[in-house]
Amino acid sequence: MLICFELHLEFESKKTVEMAMKSIKRIKRELAYKGTILNVYKDYMETENDKEVVWDFIHHDGAAAVIPVREDGKILMVRQYRNALDRFTLEIPAGKVDSPGEDKRLCAFRELEEETGYKVSSPDDLEYLITVDTTVAFCNEEIEIYIARNLKVSKQNLDEDEDIEIEPWALEDLMKMVYTGVIKDGKTVAALSAYAYKNLTI
Repeated sequence: MLICFELHLEFESKKTVEMAMKSIKRIKRELAYKGTILNVYKDYMETENDKEVVWDFIHHDGAAAVIPVREDGKILMVRQYRNALDRFTLEIPAGKVDSPGEDKRLCAFRELEEETGYKVSSPDDLEYLITVDTTVAFCNEEIEIYIARNLKVSKQNLDEDEDIEIEPWALEDLMKMVYTGVIKDGKTVAALSAYAYKNLTI
């Protein structure tokens, strides 16, 4: 099974290179809107058949997220209001980098303590899990996701506009909520699925 998986990865890698060789050119990029956490651009593109099209592009500096695992195996989740959905969601802790190019491991280290009130001794204690491109059709946001174990009690340090409740959950119950559509946040679904798979293969 491992051999089949490796062959599939090799095929996908070759396919990606072939697709990249196709002639799609960006003629120019114009800033349409400058926001607090993202910028919106209009990209004027030329496709391989010399057709000119305009694509929307959203630039995001990137973010990091973390799965905080207690000694009893339960995962600390955050419940918070999301304006875009006009409802509260259950998610893993996450946050945007403070500046372009900031090490996402450091970002995850900071967000863990700020949002949950728990911390690890150093950024090096975080275990890398996966990287997720959240919205590949029109946004370049990339989130690195880590696992935090051996948690130490600290205190929350929330932003002025944040109101976050911390809830411990068993992985089994979280996966049930993923498959029943209760949890639909992309980074959280990806992170919990990868973490569950990792536990199965250990």
